[in-house]
Amino acid sequence: MAILRIDASIQGPNSASSALADLVEKELAGAPIVRRHLATDPIPADAWANAIQGTYTPAEHRTDAHRGALALAGELAAELRSADAAILALPFYNYGVSQHVKTWFDLAMAGGEQGEKFLDGKPAVVLTTRGGAYGPGTPRDGWDHNTDYLRRVVGDIWGAELILIEREFTLVGVNPALDAFTETAELMHKTAAEAASAAGRVLASR
Repeated sequence: MAILRIDASIQGPNSASSALADLVEKELAGAPIVRRHLATDPIPADAWANAIQGTYTPAEHRTDAHRGALALAGELAAELRSADAAILALPFYNYGVSQHVKTWFDLAMAGGEQGEKFLDGKPAVVLTTRGGAYGPGTPRDGWDHNTDYLRRVVGDIWGAELILIEREFTLVGVNPALDAFTETAELMHKTAAEAASAAGRVLASR
């Protein structure tokens, strides 16, 4: 089984989303993994625009920027197509999907056919983390514009068998204003970690 793993946290070794992805990977017994870290090795911000412009430009008139962006778009699309499963550690930033993750999504789709189901019928574990709480009844209910986007693209557009794992209150212990939620945060952490390990066993069984 070939696994595609995408990380996107800017937190380095303190990343909550990458820690959950590590738990998934731990269950895979050394399966080959293709890795991209979109925060430490970001895709150029202009790559998507250059790829789209290049698509509508006759080959003989394309610039080096067009050709480079189209090649990278094809590479990203090929990584998705060739994966038997995916582990996507994509944290929530500023109420939505981060700009470097959005660039990856956009460029990968530019490298494929319109609406191509890159992960059709394949398991994809999406791990997303939030520093605060955004569920029903919280002051920020309705402010999460990240998670539904991930569902739509990975599950609906790309056709994956989506396993979505969410963890909130990752800033408890960091932001003193959240100290009252320590017990809740610990439970959320435990629940997400158990779900990540279980997801890894699902991938390993395929």
